[in-house]
Amino acid sequence: MKLPININDLLIARTVEWERLEFKAGWNPKAVLHTMCAFANDFHNLGGGYIIIGVAEDKGRPVLPLAGLPIRQIDAVQKEIIELGYRMVPYYHPIIAPYEIDGKHILVLWAAGGQTRPYKAPVSLAKGEREFAYYIRKGSLTVRARQQDETELMSLAATVPFDDRMNQRAVVEDLDLGLIRTYLKQVKSDLFRESAEMDFNRLCRQMNIVDGPDEYLWPRNVGLMFFNEDPSRFFPQTQIDVVHFPEGPGADTFTEKTFKGPLHVMLQNVLSHIGSMVVEEKVIKYPDRPEADRFFNYPFPAIEEALCNAVYHRSYEIREPIEVRVLPDSVTIGSFPGPDRSIRDKDMREFRFLSRRYLNRRVGEFLKELEMTEGRGTGIPKILREIRKNRSPEPIFHTDEDRTFFLVEFPIHPVFAEALKTIPEVTMEVTMEVTMEVKRLLSTMTGEHSRKELQEMLSLKNADHFRKAYLLSAIEAGLVEMTLPDKPKSRLQKYRLTHKGRTWLDALNKGVT
Repeated sequence: MKLPININDLLIARTVEWERLEFKAGWNPKAVLHTMCAFANDFHNLGGGYIIIGVAEDKGRPVLPLAGLPIRQIDAVQKEIIELGYRMVPYYHPIIAPYEIDGKHILVLWAAGGQTRPYKAPVSLAKGEREFAYYIRKGSLTVRARQQDETELMSLAATVPFDDRMNQRAVVEDLDLGLIRTYLKQVKSDLFRESAEMDFNRLCRQMNIVDGPDEYLWPRNVGLMFFNEDPSRFFPQTQIDVVHFPEGPGADTFTEKTFKGPLHVMLQNVLSHIGSMVVEEKVIKYPDRPEADRFFNYPFPAIEEALCNAVYHRSYEIREPIEVRVLPDSVTIGSFPGPDRSIRDKDMREFRFLSRRYLNRRVGEFLKELEMTEGRGTGIPKILREIRKNRSPEPIFHTDEDRTFFLVEFPIHPVFAEALKTIPEVTMEVTMEVTMEVKRLLSTMTGEHSRKELQEMLSLKNADHFRKAYLLSAIEAGLVEMTLPDKPKSRLQKYRLTHKGRTWLDALNKGVT
């Protein structure tokens, strides 16, 4: 059996935080049982954790070369782990995967967060032991829960995170094998090779994206979010809207592009769009020194981290999309709901997001294994680090008293802000580059035209090509606008040049562009 994560990543903790890892040099049944119980309780909604048996540790780091387990012990230990699972209340079993690395044999236990928490385990394995206790993770340690921890654990008992619940409106066939194998290959999982010939239900069980009895399996929500071509079928408004306001939100002109699909694919497509259509670089050269200064209007890594966090922390039960607004002087990323109530307004102003409970434990787990988001508590520091490296203004966090939404605002770099004030509008518009298709479209327009009229005027037969290469490109560039922007699909919809488009066309006719 193989895990849906690369074993080397586990050993060096590249994608898994230390709080979710426990190394054991040898077989210690009591310690393993208590850690299994702690991961099953998943006190911080992180998705459980991994216990690696046969690997010694020093200050949280694995000791190399590996200690390993005697080969003759591997089978016996696996059987004993199963028996230990029956000693927990309610009973619980992790996924067990044996590995051979550099000639040494180890066991990896994937103890995912349990569906029927809280779990308790016997304090000792002595015969006749009747004292049971709840165990949780505190940092990198497994500890017995204190009274206050027990109270909080009980409050979580009926709350399995939404992304880890079974979805009884779907069937296992809604999970796509191609998407699963692409993911396994991307994270360099040893399971990738076996997945081509493995029974599909067994593969899904091994990835922990299904649940239920063998005769009737249900997909978990996280499986549908990542391994279905259109998750919005099951979770309406699972999408990211990117809205461009070239003249500000109060103007009549704006363009909107909607991205859908599996969470990681959708996220990658939006980031590619922002990187090519929004982020710009400016180079400032100086006569007295050879080094030039390079600035970006918005540091891409900061926007990337904020958008990944929005996908990670949004509620998929709230039917509202993530919205990215591109304004003349800022970019905002908004999602629902807001941050945990334990994070005070003062904490946000000081960039201290110290919540230790996350809304989507499995979504975060998949994104981290894809290296699309930082580990716990490091996202905001990364954003600040990239902001300061680019010498941009610090981000601004917005929410309301009831924490119903969360919006991150990235002000534009001062160099670009100053350029907006000092460079005449006509000059900026005249010197912009457009495609040949957009040039043809602008040169054809004389007033207000329907889409069909424009397509006929250009003698184009392919409606989809015309819409994408001509019309949408011109709208995204702010050169063409809709006469009914609030009703984009209206049969009365027509298109006309914006002020920017007329200015550009005048310059074209004068030979300026």
